[in-house]
Amino acid sequence: MNFLSGEYECKIDPKGRLVLPAKIKSNLPEASGNHVVLTRGFEPCLVLYPKSEWKTIYDKVAGLNEFNEEYRQFQRNFFRGNTEIELDGTGRFIVPRTMARFADLEKEAIVVGLGNRVEIWNPDRYEDFLIKDQQSFSQLAEKFLGDKPAEAPML
Repeated sequence: MNFLSGEYECKIDPKGRLVLPAKIKSNLPEASGNHVVLTRGFEPCLVLYPKSEWKTIYDKVAGLNEFNEEYRQFQRNFFRGNTEIELDGTGRFIVPRTMARFADLEKEAIVVGLGNRVEIWNPDRYEDFLIKDQQSFSQLAEKFLGDKPAEAPML
């Protein structure tokens, strides 16, 4: 299984093109080829999914009951503006203007691999969404990854 990881500083050229870092591109699943899906993130960033990963998410969201108003509202907002993109031979693609505006992307971007997906951030905004306190980060690691503490022996 390929996974996407790392944090990279990238340039966006005057035509709005971004080149995926070679390490990200080389770890895209073969099943996806050069096809990816770009979508708006829940935070002010863009999220790029390999096509094979997107299919799993698509099926989950599309499978929600269309007769439920809350589900329809979620689907409408989740699927709006999603764009299927074919990377060129160098891993380059055009960031659609509406999406660049959403994520406040201009000349520079931070590209972050997050396992099954990649986030694309404005460098200044990215810092606002990082945990700055190492103790808080450590506590989250313990909460999500740590084993349950051993119970104290009864006296």
